[in-house]
Amino acid sequence: MYTMAQIKTDKILGSRRISNYFWATIILLGGLSFFLVGLSSYLKIELLPFTKSTDLLFLPQGIIMTFYGTAAILISLFLWLTIIWNIGSGYNEFNRDIGLVTIYRLGFPGKNRLIKLRYKIHDIYSIKVQIQEGLTPKREIYLKTKDKREIPLTQVGQPMSLAQIEERAAFLAKFLGVILEGIR
Repeated sequence: MYTMAQIKTDKILGSRRISNYFWATIILLGGLSFFLVGLSSYLKIELLPFTKSTDLLFLPQGIIMTFYGTAAILISLFLWLTIIWNIGSGYNEFNRDIGLVTIYRLGFPGKNRLIKLRYKIHDIYSIKVQIQEGLTPKREIYLKTKDKREIPLTQVGQPMSLAQIEERAAFLAKFLGVILEGIR
């Protein structure tokens, strides 16, 4: 977080998180293994060491293994591309000097690769906090505009502690001079 008297900037981490590297690698290795086992059952050649995949019948086991392997490799490819392109990374800039809030994110390649949203501070209605506990907790801060749009300001990933989210939301609301919603 970079703060000057009238400008506050929050860096947002995108897809380049350790967990994404871990899952992309695990899915790729599993997919390659399944694919090679299926291919070995078809070719009757041992392509994967330490296995007896030539003993599998190609129909139905081998073809299913090949299908699952191909699906996993494609999912892994998608994950690796999101990591390489760093989807979701960017920053939030709150500038009281010029009265502007800028939200910048990287998207998928194409016409929407660079997502840059700008709002005048006087068009902002509130800072909204949404907290949902449970199996998959959700703790997010939103920028709510006067025309009822809600733009997420927090990054995807590990939820922040309640104290952190309250402190951050209260600071933003005070910094922008707007109300704070969602904290009771």
